[in-house]
Amino acid sequence: EAGRLQDELGEVRSRNRRMLLVLFLFFFGSVLLAGLLRFSGWRPEGSKNKGEMLSPYGDMRGHAPQLRDGGAYRWKDSPRTWRIAVMPRECDRARAQACTRLLGDLDKVWQLMGKDADRVHVLWIGALPPGATVPSELRVLQPDEALRAGLPRARAAAGENPDGDAAWLVDPYGFTVLRYAPGFDPGDLRTDLARLLKIN
Repeated sequence: EAGRLQDELGEVRSRNRRMLLVLFLFFFGSVLLAGLLRFSGWRPEGSKNKGEMLSPYGDMRGHAPQLRDGGAYRWKDSPRTWRIAVMPRECDRARAQACTRLLGDLDKVWQLMGKDADRVHVLWIGALPPGATVPSELRVLQPDEALRAGLPRARAAAGENPDGDAAWLVDPYGFTVLRYAPGFDPGDLRTDLARLLKIN
C-alpha cells in the first residue's frame, strides 16, 4: 500500500513538473517570440502607419507662426487637436490646379473625420491658389524658416513625385510625427489620423 501511494505521489510530482515546464515554455517562448518580431521590425498589418514615422520628430512647440490675418497660431491653444500641415511650393497659375486638388483632398479627409473633425486643424502654409474657396477648417499660415524647420524634408527627396506636395501630421503638443511623400494618397492620411484620434 505504501509503495503504491509512493508511486502515485511520484506520478503527481512528475505531472506537476511537466505542467510547470509547459507553462514556463509558453510564457518565456511568447516573450522571446515577441522580442524577435519586435527587433526584426515586423508589425501586424493593421497597426502599420501609412505615413512615414519621423525620427527625430519635428518640434514646433516653441514657435507661434503668424496666421494670414496677422494673429498668432499657438499649438497649446487647442488641446487634443491634431494638425494636418501642408506647405505647397507654389500655387501660381502654373500649379493652381494641383493646389486646388490638394485643397479639395484635405477638405475631404477633414470631413471624413465625422464627429472628431472638430479636433483636427488643417494648416495651409503659404499662398492659396487663385480664386480658391477656403474651407472653414483651414488655417492659413504665413511661411517662415521655423515652420520649414519643423516639417522634416519639406522639399521633395530624390525619387519622390516632383509635381506633388508633401503633408505632415502634427500631434497635439506641436511635434511633427508623420510625413506623407509628395503625391500621397489622401486615404492613407485619413487612415492614420482616424487611428490617432481614437488613441489620443
